[in-house]
Amino acid sequence: MKVLRRGDLAKLTGCNLETIRYYENIGVMPEPPRSSKNYRVYDDRHVARLRFIMRARELGFTLDEVRDLLALVDGGAQTCGEVQGLANAHLASVRAKIADLKRIEHVLSSTVAQCSGDDVPECPVIDALREEA
Repeated sequence: MKVLRRGDLAKLTGCNLETIRYYENIGVMPEPPRSSKNYRVYDDRHVARLRFIMRARELGFTLDEVRDLLALVDGGAQTCGEVQGLANAHLASVRAKIADLKRIEHVLSSTVAQCSGDDVPECPVIDALREEA
């Protein structure tokens, strides 16, 4: 098992040093043991856990959702059904955000299409922003 320092862990995973420190502070990364010279010592398990966290974050899971996933993994008794439940809830949230973004895109594109782009004071975008929802 290779021994790493925090900087090595950061380079190996592509994760920012401050982010690693933050993950340790909030408890999603375990506090690493210390060397005889009081340096933090990381190993392959830390690398795997950090990559898991980073991948989950890339997929849009919140830190609370990551914490829930890690609790299942750490307990060692996770079932695919439990993980599927968390993933389905996240997927529903992603789909809702996509629907919101599509609505925003439609409103913006139709509003921008009404703009003349001329040097005149009238502007459909400004008018739309002044309207109450």
